[in-house]
Amino acid sequence: MNSTARHTQTPGRNVPGRFRSPFTRWPRGADAVLATALFLPTTLLEEAPGDGVAVRPVSGILHPALLLFLVAGAAMYRRRSRPVAVLCVVLVAWAVTLGSSHSTLGGMVILALYSVGRHAEDNRWGPLGVVAAIAALTIDGVLLSVQWEDIGFGALVMSGAWYLGRRLRLRSERAARLLTEQAAEARRIVTEERTHIARELHDVVAHRVSMMTVQAGAARMVAAEDLQSALEAMAAVEEAGRQALDELRHLLGVLRPDAGRDGLGPQPGLADLPRLVAEVREAGLEVSVSGNVQGPIPARLDLSAYRIVQEALTNVLKHSGPGTRTEVHLRGESEGITIEVLDNGRGAAVGPEGTIHESRPGHGIVGMRERALLLGGTLDAQPRPGGGFRLTAHLPTKGEPT
Repeated sequence: MNSTARHTQTPGRNVPGRFRSPFTRWPRGADAVLATALFLPTTLLEEAPGDGVAVRPVSGILHPALLLFLVAGAAMYRRRSRPVAVLCVVLVAWAVTLGSSHSTLGGMVILALYSVGRHAEDNRWGPLGVVAAIAALTIDGVLLSVQWEDIGFGALVMSGAWYLGRRLRLRSERAARLLTEQAAEARRIVTEERTHIARELHDVVAHRVSMMTVQAGAARMVAAEDLQSALEAMAAVEEAGRQALDELRHLLGVLRPDAGRDGLGPQPGLADLPRLVAEVREAGLEVSVSGNVQGPIPARLDLSAYRIVQEALTNVLKHSGPGTRTEVHLRGESEGITIEVLDNGRGAAVGPEGTIHESRPGHGIVGMRERALLLGGTLDAQPRPGGGFRLTAHLPTKGEPT
């Protein structure tokens, strides 16, 4: 699975607990039911004196206009894929019956206008369809001696149906565009973070190779006089070589574009946490650290654990501000490291669908999660029920990148 896909989710789709209408769940079936629901009253009912509605007699139902109703009703089934053609068919069927008792296709025209606004790619057809529908409505009203107020209200309803469909289409397009931009931003963050991680791991390996070179030179110089010291130095070179190869195995496949180097040297690790905690305390956070990690751990794990804690504390300071009480819990196990960061502040803004929105573009939660995934681990960041935020990362010692 693409790493970006793990961090993004399409809003409104496959989200537990979100209501989806039948027109979204089963569009074809819903359109078939809707077309039938419009066809039946159009065929079976007619206007009665006094603005009433009456059931047509059998002779009225078995009328040549029934064929027009069938054609218009069948066309409504294609209102999503061919909205302009459907509107033309319905308008033509209505035009044939104007001024008669079978001029009852107004409901289908309204829905066809809405469908043009909602589903038509070319925006020019909407206003043209509205003008044609209002013209037909006016002619029908004049032939049947309908009051002008009623004709005006009908024209308002028809134009409003198209406008509503158009507004919903624009909103849907904006949502799709926002989703595309969010996915592109997530890909950018992941790519940038992978590049940064590759640079750091490259520096770790370069530092180990530099140490191997120094140790090998020392072993060569003392080999003639102190064989035991030379053997110990070469054993250290062998161990450093194994560690360097292990780091390189995790570095492979991560793109490292040409970029400015920060200089060779050891990267920070969990041993540097006291200095980091002192810095954020000076910035105003109330930070406490509990637990520790015993024994040697791979440099990539040590570096990523430090960076996750660093970014988590930075997020707390950025989103919740000075004075926020923050707890960092470390737990070392034979399988890896567990990091938990708790705070009682506001945390990152949580939007609809449980998505997390950060106030600035950059690494943040996406970057921390990418670090964990590249180690074969996991990272979860969620608001706490009583307020604040909880971040939990599991970093395995021998995990593979996912």
